[in-house]
Amino acid sequence: MAYAALSSLMHTLQQLLQSKSPLICTGDTSIQQHVESLYQDLCDLQVFLENTTMEVKDIEDVKVLEKRIKDVVYKAEDRIDSSLGSIILLDNGDDDRVRACKAFNEELQQVEKEVCFLKKEVMVIKFNKHIGFSKLPESATSFPSSRQSTTEEKTVVGMKDDLNTILNCINAQTKELIAISVVGMGGIGKTTLARKVFDDSMIRSQFDKHAWVTISEDYNKRQMLLDVVSSITGINQEIMSNDKLMETVYKGLKGRRFLIVIDDLWSTEAWNLMRRIFPNDYNKSRIILTTRLKNVANHASSSDFPPHDMSFLSLDDSWNLFTERLFKKDPCPPQLEVTGKHIILQCQGLPLSIVVISGLIGNIERTHDNWKKIEENLNSFFGTASEQCQAILSLSYNYLPQYLKACFLYIGSFPEDMEIRVSKLISSWIAEQFIKARSNTRLEVVAEEYLQELTDRSLILVGGRRANGRIKTCKIHDLLRQMCIREAQIENVVHFTNNYVSDGINDHRRVIIPYLIQDYFRDHPEHRNGKITTRSLIFLGRQSYVVTGIYYWPYSISDFKLLKVLDAHAIGFDFSRIIPQLVHLRYVDARVNDPSSLAKLFNLQTIIIYSQKKNVQLPTEIWTMSEIKHVDITDVDMPNPPLGEQPLFLNNLHTLAVKSSAVVLKILRSFPNLNKLKINDVRSTEWNAFLDCLLVLEGLVTLNIQAAASLNSPFFLSKDIFLPNLAKLSLNSTFFPWEDMAVLAKLPNLEVLKADNAFWGTDWKLDEDVVFPELKYLGVHHGNLEIWEATSDNFPMLEELNLSWLHFLEEIPESIGEIMTLRSIEIKDCNSAVITSAEQIRENQEIYGNYEFQVRFVIY
Repeated sequence: MAYAALSSLMHTLQQLLQSKSPLICTGDTSIQQHVESLYQDLCDLQVFLENTTMEVKDIEDVKVLEKRIKDVVYKAEDRIDSSLGSIILLDNGDDDRVRACKAFNEELQQVEKEVCFLKKEVMVIKFNKHIGFSKLPESATSFPSSRQSTTEEKTVVGMKDDLNTILNCINAQTKELIAISVVGMGGIGKTTLARKVFDDSMIRSQFDKHAWVTISEDYNKRQMLLDVVSSITGINQEIMSNDKLMETVYKGLKGRRFLIVIDDLWSTEAWNLMRRIFPNDYNKSRIILTTRLKNVANHASSSDFPPHDMSFLSLDDSWNLFTERLFKKDPCPPQLEVTGKHIILQCQGLPLSIVVISGLIGNIERTHDNWKKIEENLNSFFGTASEQCQAILSLSYNYLPQYLKACFLYIGSFPEDMEIRVSKLISSWIAEQFIKARSNTRLEVVAEEYLQELTDRSLILVGGRRANGRIKTCKIHDLLRQMCIREAQIENVVHFTNNYVSDGINDHRRVIIPYLIQDYFRDHPEHRNGKITTRSLIFLGRQSYVVTGIYYWPYSISDFKLLKVLDAHAIGFDFSRIIPQLVHLRYVDARVNDPSSLAKLFNLQTIIIYSQKKNVQLPTEIWTMSEIKHVDITDVDMPNPPLGEQPLFLNNLHTLAVKSSAVVLKILRSFPNLNKLKINDVRSTEWNAFLDCLLVLEGLVTLNIQAAASLNSPFFLSKDIFLPNLAKLSLNSTFFPWEDMAVLAKLPNLEVLKADNAFWGTDWKLDEDVVFPELKYLGVHHGNLEIWEATSDNFPMLEELNLSWLHFLEEIPESIGEIMTLRSIEIKDCNSAVITSAEQIRENQEIYGNYEFQVRFVIY
């Protein structure tokens, strides 16, 4: 990927241009001149790509040109990084280091000449107009608005009959457990239909238990059982055996009426396993399953309820779906209607094609000429609905702005149906240099805008949202993922391996490894022969990797000298002896028993490490690593900063997760741009000092406090906390008196409050002047609370209320039901009287016309 390759190399050169960079050879001004010249040429190439668009006839020519740029830049980056690695590993003043600097200078000049020649090639092509290049419409290149994506809204245009068929099966008088199969090709709307039924508040109220499980084509028996148990119990049970997991599900459902959705079922074997764990108590329990395979649907369906075949949308329904996605409630402009209907006709009634093409059209200027170009592009493709869908998906990818392409392909490399944590995805994008810096805007904010734009284009799906409405997880449709895998491997952006991989990964730029493949590392000695250019190794899964025997295959990772991203948390292997050789690392998530091994990793941006040794700390060199933005070391200590020196990286640190200590409390107030703080094991003797630190951390948006208080030594909020930007606050084991809630109410922008054993006392009474003006989510978990007195005026903006393990609480205040913004209440293992009061609130909400209001119960 040419654009991403340019970004990565440009970032390396930016580091070299820093006045205090430890990577540069001191005393050689010519190096800086060559770096500056090379950087400018790369900037020119990137601007060229940003201003490039194409007609369908130009696609292959443009791809050839992009490949040429990418190949040259990849090789240039490899040569520069190899030379830099030699310099970093040598000490200042060493004769070998002087020779390494000279070799680096020579390499740099050669790369400069090659890139300069490449730039001339590109400019000749541009000015000869060999390919149709033009500036993209402003609406296609500008950053997306802050509007919330509607991708996750389950539009059921044209599915009314399908919906009624499924509802009739759900409400049938048959008392025995029945399986309702929905069958159809990928992209036809099976999951959308099932989700519409599953989320319907009237349907949910009929069942005691609800669970949604996605199986996928390459299903894993254990992961499937873990997902079912987690959906039903809300608890992660990874330590259980498979038999125990099956028993837990069976007992959890026994005697209760349940609704289970099994999405994306591909085999009768998977169904046979699932069916065994669902008891048939003749209480009208129901299972909905979706599948692309008719034989699986026939095998699973109950005899009196044959599979429901999803049909393609009519032209009228297709047009209605298109206009609803594109114009909401407004009509399509008359001058665009004829062309628009010709475009929709090419979608052949497949909802996914319609949604994706509307996402593409929604991001270009709405003119007749632009729509006509889309129509002409689609007219050049012919084939079945599935083949036409693939053509539409490819077209949407080709029309993506350059800055989004690598981000999109990266998402497609994750396992099928996996919900991807957005926080980790964004950190990976940044480490890979996919995110282009913008003045006065944090990279994380820009990355969220990229993600939002991809959802607005209907290329990725929102899996779940945080309490404040921001995207928490995302995923990608199977058909889009297949396209991503093809494009990513062609472009050498990222390579997705599996158990049966047979080719080496030496030449793959980024590698994602989802399964146990220690035999792969052991049986491919070519890793130790020749040059390995892999830049990212990412291990996914839980308990999927076994490091046993005489041959410890992770040691072969030390041969990946150019590695920039190492995500090996799942392995559980100690990387202390490997890390020092990977001097180009920007992102590390792994077990590191000896953190001093990070001493020469001057490129680090993200540190997520854990240690099985006690009383270990990061190296003192951490204070000179100016690139560091995220540090998560909750069982590793922070070192004291060097005396008399202002630490370099403090101004860039955005996220810190650390355990409390005298050193942490001393340095905490020096992090002016800290955005997110998690601090563990705060003791009562440290509490006041910690509150003093908060007074200067005015930029905090998220704060998580895990205290070490007890009933005998509770904490107090004896002073006001001035955190004007704080939006999310999580408190654990602080045991504040309920009166201290009044202090938290003074936080002007607090939207999310999660309290777990955070307050103690039987009575919580909120005076009328205690108002949480922006609070949208309130979670209260554990404690001895019995009486809660509050009015709707105390929480005027509340949307979600979550109460857990409050065994003594008598009821939810009735006036909570008068909050007009309230959308849901979730009760988990509370007093039965709390459930009764929640039901009463639901009835009141329906009286107010809020039929979408939901009450969810989880009972153990």
